[in-house]
Amino acid sequence: MLELTMATVAGGDAGVTAGMVMAEADSEPGAVLRVGRDAAVCRLVTPEDWLFVSRVHLEFRCGPEGGWSVFWLRGSQDDPASEVRVRFGAAHGPGQPLAYGGALALPRGGSGEVVVLDRAGPRTVNVGFYQEDP
Repeated sequence: MLELTMATVAGGDAGVTAGMVMAEADSEPGAVLRVGRDAAVCRLVTPEDWLFVSRVHLEFRCGPEGGWSVFWLRGSQDDPASEVRVRFGAAHGPGQPLAYGGALALPRGGSGEVVVLDRAGPRTVNVGFYQEDP
């Protein structure tokens, strides 16, 4: 099972967890959880006016062996208005960059955070993850 928690943070709200939303999915091949502005297709939805986040920005996919990966989907722009970083475990700091259009496997039995940063201002989308070890 993959568990996700998402918090949107603007400016001086760092550390505030009110408004946190959650989603989960069983680790079955083909399962998908999406993060973005489009509530019709995303389980975790960011504010509509946060245009640095695509309609469907991140996609968490379960592979054929039951392991999960995170994908930063390419949008309509060649140069994205955000950057995405991944932190594993309880690590602090900037984290590992995720390439635009790229993917990264998540550790089984592990946790961490995917952070979408607005290049134009102090706003972030923080998506915590925990993947159970089968």
